[in-house]
Amino acid sequence: MKKLLSRFWRDEAGFVISSELVLVATILVIGMIAGLNTVKDQVVQELGDVASAVSNVNQSYAYEGVTGHTSATAGSLYLDQNDFCDTPADPPNAEPACLIVQNPPLPEGVGPVPNQ
Repeated sequence: MKKLLSRFWRDEAGFVISSELVLVATILVIGMIAGLNTVKDQVVQELGDVASAVSNVNQSYAYEGVTGHTSATAGSLYLDQNDFCDTPADPPNAEPACLIVQNPPLPEGVGPVPNQ
């Protein structure tokens, strides 16, 4: 057992768990935070674009009345109006219409309001 411990003590082929490991881990964590923040922003942008595309679907319809030998039906018409935030197109690299991503800061000492 003593030989095994002395062999481990003299072994220099391993990874030194010291400031090198702390430095590498810190750089990796900072890189992950920046990368995940970019992913979050792009996912929000794409979901906003999907919502904008769905809101631009025209749901208007119309059909003519039909008259037969003993009965008749009246026609109908529905025109889809623009919603309050419908825009023809969002400008490139801009937040989607009606999508507010930022929240105002709360006053100091005030926490989030719990659900009731």
